[in-house]
Amino acid sequence: MMNLPNILSLARIGIVPVLVLMLYFPGQAMCVAALLVFVLASVTDIVDGLLARRMGLVTNLGKFLDPLADKLLIGSVLIMLVHLGWVEAWVAVLIIGREMAVTGLRAVASDSGIVIAADRFGKLKTIIQSAALCPLILHYPVWGIDPGPFGDMLLYVALGLTIGSGANYMYTFFKNWSPEKA
Repeated sequence: MMNLPNILSLARIGIVPVLVLMLYFPGQAMCVAALLVFVLASVTDIVDGLLARRMGLVTNLGKFLDPLADKLLIGSVLIMLVHLGWVEAWVAVLIIGREMAVTGLRAVASDSGIVIAADRFGKLKTIIQSAALCPLILHYPVWGIDPGPFGDMLLYVALGLTIGSGANYMYTFFKNWSPEKA
């Protein structure tokens, strides 16, 4: 069970408190460092999935750890950015709420023998969320350019994908679920 993809997922989970601490002291240099740590963590998300599939190392533990790591990473950064006043709270609530709802639906579906696999919209959502958080973490102008508006725009695109993919998960669940399976 402890293979390289799972170790990378655990490392991503371990990075979360480091990022939170870094964003607790949001000076320009610390934000650049936090951005680098966040990008590194995001790259491990891509690498662990590729390794698991290509090397035949997909495990039940990995199926649990990988999405958990994603949710912890994205959610904790969003919460810190709300704390700093760099992201609107309602946006973070909708994104985190969707993650909780989909996780709950997947658990109920699994108990009912229904598999709701990650779809393209869910994967695209994660990519756009991560891309949006990069300029928002950076926060301070670079070469006179404020990264905030670009990050905000990407975050609203990610919010749309988040809501859309959440609705798609719900549709898939209710299409395949029946009260007899509950």
